[in-house]
Amino acid sequence: MAGKKNWFIVDGYRPPLQEGGDQSYVGHECIMILNTSKQDAHCTIDVYFSDKDPVLGLSYTAPAQRISAFYSNDTDVFKGVQLGEGVQYSLQISSDVDVIVQYGRMD
Repeated sequence: MAGKKNWFIVDGYRPPLQEGGDQSYVGHECIMILNTSKQDAHCTIDVYFSDKDPVLGLSYTAPAQRISAFYSNDTDVFKGVQLGEGVQYSLQISSDVDVIVQYGRMD
């Protein structure tokens, strides 16, 4: 079986709007969870900050034999927790079945 039950994303940070030349863009972050098992993965997301108390126990279901992805500013997944631009944070993602987690960021 591929994957594991505990994952950590330590360098969470979405930079503010970057302007320069002919292009302006907003950075983004995406968390992807691959669940290769035949059962849904019931995940718990804990969010840690450098300057305030953590937010623990956010629930997320990664469907069986699917890839699911969400952005760090998805208030549905993060239950209203604001991971705004310029906020330094870390995530712990725990699952009841083995999954693979990947984090992508465009600065």
